Amino acid sequence: MLSLIILGLSLLALGWYYLKHHYSYWERQGFPTDKNASIPFGCLGSVWRREKAMGLAVHDVYLKSKERFLGTYLLFRPAVLVRDAELARRVLAQDFASFHDRGVYVDEEKNPLSASIFALPGQSWRSMRQKLSPCFTSGKLKAMYSTGEDIGDKMVYHLKKELPEQGFKEVDLKAVMQTYAIDIIASTIFGMDINSYEQPNNKFKKLVSAARVNTRFTALFGMLIFLVPSVARLMFRLGLQNPVGLAMLAIVKETMEQREKHGIVRKDMMQLLMQLRNNGSIDEDDHKIWSLEKTDDGRLKSMSLEAITAQAFIFYIAGQETTGSTAAFTIFELAQHTEHLKRLQDEVDETLKQNDGQITYDVLNKMEFLDLCLNETLRKYPGLPLLNRECTKDFTLPDTDHVIKKGTPVVISLYGIHRDPEYFPEPDKYDPNRFAEETKNYNPVAYMPFGEGPRICIAQRMGRINSKLAIVKVLQHFNIEVMSKREVKYEASGIALMPKEGVKVRLSKRTPVSQ
Repeated sequence: MLSLIILGLSLLALGWYYLKHHYSYWERQGFPTDKNASIPFGCLGSVWRREKAMGLAVHDVYLKSKERFLGTYLLFRPAVLVRDAELARRVLAQDFASFHDRGVYVDEEKNPLSASIFALPGQSWRSMRQKLSPCFTSGKLKAMYSTGEDIGDKMVYHLKKELPEQGFKEVDLKAVMQTYAIDIIASTIFGMDINSYEQPNNKFKKLVSAARVNTRFTALFGMLIFLVPSVARLMFRLGLQNPVGLAMLAIVKETMEQREKHGIVRKDMMQLLMQLRNNGSIDEDDHKIWSLEKTDDGRLKSMSLEAITAQAFIFYIAGQETTGSTAAFTIFELAQHTEHLKRLQDEVDETLKQNDGQITYDVLNKMEFLDLCLNETLRKYPGLPLLNRECTKDFTLPDTDHVIKKGTPVVISLYGIHRDPEYFPEPDKYDPNRFAEETKNYNPVAYMPFGEGPRICIAQRMGRINSKLAIVKVLQHFNIEVMSKREVKYEASGIALMPKEGVKVRLSKRTPVSQ
């Protein structure tokens, strides 16, 4: 018995020695280190305790250091946090060859639903990017614009029903805008004509709730997908399922079968993905694109149904959250800054007056102050507060002898850089004018709301247009009541910045402006 106790204690001692040795990796490499990282979660203990989302946990590390870069631990993986904006750009753009992968879980062979453009590595990513890029040309987005307008009108109708005839009502704009974004994505990407304002329990909207379940297991598994893909791969191969992805696969399959059976053609993303599936490419000619194309035998599939669903899935998950939040946060900030609210309201009214009450795709892109407001919102509330890469070949950090070894995760706290006074004076202040040419007051190197380099967000133009349209629709039909200064509190889950108690703004009905 005594020998067993001694053996057990010896094993515990050896295990503890190994952990201490492992978590001293950066000291042994001579790197500046995160002194607050602890065993066994590194800098992500607050994520495991469900106190903070992953992006904000990394932001805490950013705040506690002034180094250009430092070694930390993401769970048990040694990782490098890049704090310097110029170095961050090198990682994302100039030295892309050394950091071309995100290093997140993907299994093209055994789990093709995981093979989204966000997760794919190396040549697989490059090939998918080339195939999907024609989906997001100005011509394609302009052709799909009327769908967004129609859904914007449904949002207006919903709000008018909610608001009293006289006086104001507090509205959770995050919920309103997220529904708007869900319906736009359902229509433009999946070809589904739904109205989630009237039918909030439709199967498509339910996917959002399923994807956002927050438990200790989902918090840990989310970290594994991003940070320890080998463990996630093992769990999936042992039988773990992605119920949201499988539900989406069923939707895509049903939609494609219906269209092919009945010869249905719509000006939406699904039509482009169908052409990509059948032909292996998307026609660059915007005049030829909107037609039903088939190969001679009618069976050639250059992309599998699962591969197409993986792309649709990532556009859905990323798009509905960031589009809705960006529009809601912009109006939330305008309600606290009367000078910006008045200026944008005047711009909207004048634009409507000059264009017979219509806001077209081209007109929306010419609204200068709206663009400045959106830029400032994306600075203060970046859609992804954390950018991640994996070192794909040994990289010597500029002006040092420090080497990031191949396979090491690299993280960039975009939330930290965007709110750093070194790059953005008075970072907590909402100031659209900092982006105007005549009053420019920021370091452009530090502004990366959609990432940077070859892996910059492929759908950024679509996201900006949809957010702008929602903001204009609200200003066109409603008064935004002034509110006192306040900050947003965030959910302690996920990657994106999700407001904990919604985004509450008081709205009232507006007397139509004569055109």
